[in-house]
Amino acid sequence: MITTKYIIMKNELRDGRDSHLIPMTSVAAGTGHEVAPDVYYYTNQIVNVIFFGKPNEKWVLIDAGVPQSAHNIIAAAEKRFGKGAKPEYIVLTHGHFDHVGSLVALLEKWGDIPVYAHPYEFPYLTGKEKYPEPDSTVEGAGLLAKMTFAYPEDSIDITPVLNELPHDNSIPGMPGWQWVHTPGHSPGHTSFFREQDSLLIAGDAFITVQQDSLYKVLVQKQELHGPPVYFTTNWTDARQSVRKLNNLEPEIAITGHGHYMHGEKLKEDLNKLAMNFDELALPEYGKYVKESDKEK
Repeated sequence: MITTKYIIMKNELRDGRDSHLIPMTSVAAGTGHEVAPDVYYYTNQIVNVIFFGKPNEKWVLIDAGVPQSAHNIIAAAEKRFGKGAKPEYIVLTHGHFDHVGSLVALLEKWGDIPVYAHPYEFPYLTGKEKYPEPDSTVEGAGLLAKMTFAYPEDSIDITPVLNELPHDNSIPGMPGWQWVHTPGHSPGHTSFFREQDSLLIAGDAFITVQQDSLYKVLVQKQELHGPPVYFTTNWTDARQSVRKLNNLEPEIAITGHGHYMHGEKLKEDLNKLAMNFDELALPEYGKYVKESDKEK
């Protein structure tokens, strides 16, 4: 039975007006990996969507993939949690199109589910503002960066279900986890960390594939990198966010793009990135690169 509340909510939700299928994928598309008994990620074309919860129990969805992919995300969720399964909560690392692309369609399917995000992301999740346009001229920009003209730019509006992440840094439906504000890639970008097993969900604060290389994205070549260069607008904050996550000393990291990493390889590469951020991640030039971003 459809409730009156759901009818109102459905009418008020709005997808981006330019939302459309993204014509790019990877060899990992449609696959999933369990990295802990209650943590599983599914690769939706080129981005990872994360399910927190054990099979056939209550669960939380972290991020919502690219546009036109709700049916694939629902199928992956039902495979893990059972027919008709829907999350208790949805939590967002940030609101870029490849992390919220199917959010409105999922909410229209699942109904009135609370969505949590950092308040600095609210302008882009309530239809009030668009993110700054991606920088296709940034140093190091490969073919995927040159294709940014084809990416959706309009913001979504999920005002009826949108909530601030709790001020005590807890995460609804995820006991033992803490959210960490990791701006730079976007103003309200957040990562999620569980101290018990040092498991990090990093979002795009750093990633494990060179996201501006079409070939490396296609084959999912594992390399630890800073945030995607063409969407990152504050490099000083991005540096500090990588260092903040490095200080957590994660044993396992799931990133927004690329295969998960773990163990000494993760620790060594993340520490190297944190200590040599300007050399390894900061572009020499670009629309959002300022002289003041460079560490003196």
